[in-house]
Amino acid sequence: MALEDICNFKDKPTHKTFPFYASEDTSVSVFTEAFNFKWRGEMTSKKASDVPLEFHVPSLFKRPSSRASHSVSVRRPFPLSHGTTTLGFIFQGGVIAAADTRASAGGLVACPAVHKITPIHSHLVVTSSGSGADCMLWERILTREIRLYQLRHKRRLSISGTAKLLSLMLHPFKGTDVCVALTLCGWDKLIYVCSDGARLQGDIFSVGSGSPYAYGVLDRSLSWSLNKEEAILLAREAVFRATHRDAYSGNNVDLFHVTAEGWRQRQREDLKEEYYRDMEKRGKKMDN
Repeated sequence: MALEDICNFKDKPTHKTFPFYASEDTSVSVFTEAFNFKWRGEMTSKKASDVPLEFHVPSLFKRPSSRASHSVSVRRPFPLSHGTTTLGFIFQGGVIAAADTRASAGGLVACPAVHKITPIHSHLVVTSSGSGADCMLWERILTREIRLYQLRHKRRLSISGTAKLLSLMLHPFKGTDVCVALTLCGWDKLIYVCSDGARLQGDIFSVGSGSPYAYGVLDRSLSWSLNKEEAILLAREAVFRATHRDAYSGNNVDLFHVTAEGWRQRQREDLKEEYYRDMEKRGKKMDN
């Protein structure tokens, strides 16, 4: 697999590389031997009861020795054609995250009901675009690292700190076949991180092949003063318009609302229903 080649896992025993067994040391990260992924010593303040003064990220991964060797050794059954529609925006009532549910493999609809929005903890969800396998792997790594940080320091890592950690972990894979684009949706922040290490903060993001169509709807109607129902309707319409024009997006829409009290997921909606509602509205306008 491409990730095995990139991460140099070929000659590494599974039980040593992934310390998930009770008899092994679980205080270090998953990539213990492969990348020397350990935490450095923290600077602490005696006056603050040993609270860390700064957050130290793990030492960076080893870079693959040769990029050319991966392209020779890895043969895919088909070219990767990434397609999706995900979005997130901030309004007065918190943050809305929405996405379609179609997973495509080239021109094939591989799965019509995937989950492209993943809860990381009670106040953070992540929308994913890119390679499905890569996104799932890095979301699980990020979830574990945040939990380990919370256990060590008795407090949760901030959204900005989470984005910085993810960016630093992904940066060594810049220029490889790893394809990850995650939008971190906290209750008051929206940060986009991709597999080349880029980290952008903003009030609105849409990622994927359907994003130009989604941006067209969001730029027209998005405002800070929207109430909860208006924001939900806007997000749903943006995903619907994108899936109507983009062949790689479709089937259903998932929607999360993140507030200071935590995230709440709306029931998954079939986009066919939205299509019929839209056609009914158009019919009424024609009659008038």
